Amino acid sequence: MRRALVLLGLALAATGCSRLENVGKPPEMTPPGRPMPVMAPIAPERIALATPRLPPPPESYAAGSLWRNGPTSLFGDRRAQTLGDIVTVVIEIDESASISNETTRDRTGNENLSIAALLGLPSVADTILPGAGTLEPAASVASSSGSSGAGTVDREEEITLRIAATVTDMLPNGHMVIAGTQEIRVNYELRDLQVAGVIRPEDITRKNEITYDKIADARILYGGRGQITDVQQPRYGQQVADIILPF
Repeated sequence: MRRALVLLGLALAATGCSRLENVGKPPEMTPPGRPMPVMAPIAPERIALATPRLPPPPESYAAGSLWRNGPTSLFGDRRAQTLGDIVTVVIEIDESASISNETTRDRTGNENLSIAALLGLPSVADTILPGAGTLEPAASVASSSGSSGAGTVDREEEITLRIAATVTDMLPNGHMVIAGTQEIRVNYELRDLQVAGVIRPEDITRKNEITYDKIADARILYGGRGQITDVQQPRYGQQVADIILPF
């Protein structure tokens, strides 16, 4: 018994060791374009911010013109086009989901077997054991089982945010990888907003905006850290006990 308890403790410890690394930490998000479960924070590559875009050479016919061409002109296209450009991501999530499942299972079975003479064994048994009475050569098996289950999920989410993201990479097919972060601190509480994903240039509006539902491999993180968030979290000892204790 003692050996079994020791083995059980070692198995629980081995199972919980992989989770002890996450004590006091929020779940990490997978970067866009990488398979699960790669754990790395999403953040823009600062090299994109430090790489200025080369200005296009002026056209010969525009040398003495009063009108400029290019993205900075009056009628120019100001949408994000290349590495280091900025695009505004509009996040407006208003979704609700309701799921209800109920399952009931009931099964009953009966099996009866009877052999009248049983190959003469009753007479033999009566000779060996006189007065034993009549042997009933019969067998009967009965079984019954049943199960029932019910589950309900009711979820509602509403988020309205806007954040500026930077083009961090240009893919060979013309798609762009974007990533952006935003932090706002009020007193001792910090609000953290991160967004990352892959977008198509043709999905960007004339206002240089793109909605979250047009972002592939979208990763949206909205949370905070500080004194209020710390008070709302269980203590480290409680988290460790929840991982290790089997009951």
